[in-house]
Amino acid sequence: MIAALVSLTVLGLALGLGLGYAAVRLKVEGNPLVQELEALLPGSQCGQCGFPGCTGAAQALADGAAPVTLCPPGGRAVVEALAARLGVEADLSGMEDSGPQVAEVQIDLCIGCTKCYKVCPTDAILGAAKQIHAVFREACTACGKCVDVCPTEATRMVALPATLQSWYWAKPNWERTS
Repeated sequence: MIAALVSLTVLGLALGLGLGYAAVRLKVEGNPLVQELEALLPGSQCGQCGFPGCTGAAQALADGAAPVTLCPPGGRAVVEALAARLGVEADLSGMEDSGPQVAEVQIDLCIGCTKCYKVCPTDAILGAAKQIHAVFREACTACGKCVDVCPTEATRMVALPATLQSWYWAKPNWERTS
């Protein structure tokens, strides 16, 4: 038994050292611009931009294959930050900033068809066939895919309710009327 423990320990140590050496020696350097752009994106991995996550969107932005207005959950703030980092002009005229939102299921309209939780990319919807569904607000990225597939319009996007953690004092308007 001791021989087995010693041999497994030696084997684990040798493989660990081998993997550590390979990680250092065979490291592939990425584009630092892609990493900076990915840090500016919200990181929700919702796919609303048409790319498979924020890494794909950042790569497309770095390559110049996508506009800076590609991220709906990010809103105006993300578009302005991306435009400033890339040194391009951003047309914000057609962009609406609705603020943070979350999906909500109206209990009286839900028939339990399971279409909403099948398309949810973050598994934020809980429910079963012929049961009323619910949304985990902490996991919802406000992608709106559940709203698009709901046959009874039981799911909708609502503004994120203010809590003690998310509430902030509104910026005062200091313009003088005289």
